[in-house]
Amino acid sequence: QVQLVESGGDSVQSGGSLTLSCVASGFTLDYYAIGWFRQAPGKEREAVACISTENDSTFYSDSVKGRFTISRDKTSTTVYLQMNNLKPEDTAVYFCAKYLASWGTWDYWGQGTQVTVSS
Repeated sequence: QVQLVESGGDSVQSGGSLTLSCVASGFTLDYYAIGWFRQAPGKEREAVACISTENDSTFYSDSVKGRFTISRDKTSTTVYLQMNNLKPEDTAVYFCAKYLASWGTWDYWGQGTQVTVSS
């Protein structure tokens, strides 16, 4: 059974840092791209970062580039999102998701973890 479980969300002040974790089970993490997304109240879900299967290449949205880092620890089947210099506009529920390349879709999602950044 495929599962993705996020953790690490918290309330921090502007300029602070957090590290989110996404623990994967039920599939081989090495074989799939994993993405981090976020959704703020009243806004559409936004892709934040992704790590691919090809040499763990990473991609970031312009809004977080230079501040967030996505990484993969294959031994612990965990994908991390290190978030530095947090801003109030980073406040959202953060989700991780698994990418199914054959269908071109994100087929499994975690339940989300809340990040709140106060000014």
